[in-house]
Amino acid sequence: MERASPDGMIDFKGTFYAARCVIQHSDPYKDGEPLRAYLAEQNDHSLPSDVLRQALSQNIYLPTTFIFIAPFALLPWALGHLLWMILSAGSLLLAAFLMWNRGSKYSPLISGTLICFLLANCEAVLATGNPAGLVVGLCVVAVWCLIEERFVPAGIVCLAVALAIKPHDAGLVWLYFLLAGVPHRRRALQTLLITVVLVLSAFLWVSHVAPYWMQDWHSNLSAISAPGGINDPRPASVTGNIAGMVIDLQAAISVFWDLPRIYNPASYLICGALLLAWTIRTLRSRFSRRGAWLALAAVVPLTMLVTYHRPYDAKLLMLTIPACAILWAEGGPIRWIALAVNTAGLVLTGDIPLAVLGILANNLHVSTAGIYGKVLTVLLMRPASLILLVMGVFYLWEYLRRAQETGCGLAQTTPERSQSALKLD
Repeated sequence: MERASPDGMIDFKGTFYAARCVIQHSDPYKDGEPLRAYLAEQNDHSLPSDVLRQALSQNIYLPTTFIFIAPFALLPWALGHLLWMILSAGSLLLAAFLMWNRGSKYSPLISGTLICFLLANCEAVLATGNPAGLVVGLCVVAVWCLIEERFVPAGIVCLAVALAIKPHDAGLVWLYFLLAGVPHRRRALQTLLITVVLVLSAFLWVSHVAPYWMQDWHSNLSAISAPGGINDPRPASVTGNIAGMVIDLQAAISVFWDLPRIYNPASYLICGALLLAWTIRTLRSRFSRRGAWLALAAVVPLTMLVTYHRPYDAKLLMLTIPACAILWAEGGPIRWIALAVNTAGLVLTGDIPLAVLGILANNLHVSTAGIYGKVLTVLLMRPASLILLVMGVFYLWEYLRRAQETGCGLAQTTPERSQSALKLD
C-alpha cells in the first residue's frame, strides 16, 4: 500500500523531513523547508502530489515529536521509514496482546475476535506512517502496566512519551489516572514530570534552531484548518470524502450547520457535559480494576470526539475491549448490547469498512440540500462520529450505573459471580 500510492508514508515523510530540518539547523515549520529537504533526495522519491506537497510545506507536529523521529531522520530514508513501520506495527501488536491478556480472563473468544478485527484494519496507520501507531501502542501498554501493577516504571515512561507526541490522544487517559486515587495520582504526576522534561528539551532545541517557530507553527495550523484544508472537519474539505476523514463530533454536526461558530460550541457542549459526569464519577469512586476498564471504555470514545482525530487515532478503542469482555461475562441482555456497540465501533472506524462506505457514498452522489440528504450523508460518510458518541454514552451510562461499586467487583452480581470476579481481579 505504501509503494502503490504516491502519498505512501505521507505522515511520516512530514515528520521525517521536518526532523531532518532541525538536524540541519533550519526551521521545520517554515513554509517549504521540509519540502526542500524532501526534494533534495529526489533519487529516493517521486515528485510529490498536491496533498503530499501540502503536508511537507505545513508541518503541524509538536517539537516533542522531533526528539523521537530524529534517530530515524539520521538514517537514509529507505532504512529509516522501514524501521519506523516495524516499530509502529510492533507496538500495536504488543498492545493488542496485552488487551487480549486482560480480556481473556473474562471472555477469550470475544476479546480475541474484536482485537483481530481491529488489527486487520490497521493498514492506514502503517501505510501513512502516522505517529498514532506508536502512540496508541505506548498508551495501551502504559494502561496495562499501571492497572495490572506490573512494570510500572515502564508504563509511566510509555505514557509520558505518548503524551508528549500526541497529547490529544493520550491526554484523557492520563487524566483518568490523575483522578483515580492516591497511588495512581502519584504515577500520573510522575508521568507529567517526564513529559514536561521532554517538552522543555524539545522546545529549547527547536527554539535554538528557529527562534520564531511558534508563529510559523500557528500559521500552518490555521492554514490546514481553514475551509477546504486537510484538517477541516466539513464535507467540503480535501479529505472530507475519503476513508481517512476527520472523525470528531464536529465532522457530523457540520453536515447540518456548516459554520464553525455553531458546530464547535455544540461539540464542546455535548462532550463537555459527558466528560463532567465522567470526572465526578471517577473522583467519587474507589479504584478497582473492573471500574478502571469501564472508566477508560467511556472516556476513549470521547477522546476521539472532543477535538481533531482521524480513524488511525481510533485504534485506541482497543482499550474498550476488556470492558466489553467484562460485560459479556456478566450475562444478561447487557452482554449483547455491549458486544453490538463495540463491534459497531470497531467496524465503523475500521479502514476497510470506511473505504467501502466512501466508495458507496461517492457512487450514490448524495445531496445535502434537504434534511433527508443530510441524515443520509452523516450515516454514509460520517458514521464514525456517530458510533463513537454511542459508545461513549453507553459505557458512561454503565460506569455511572455502577456508582455503588466496591473494590471487590461490579455491583449487582450474584455471590458466586462476585467470588469469581474477585479471583479474576
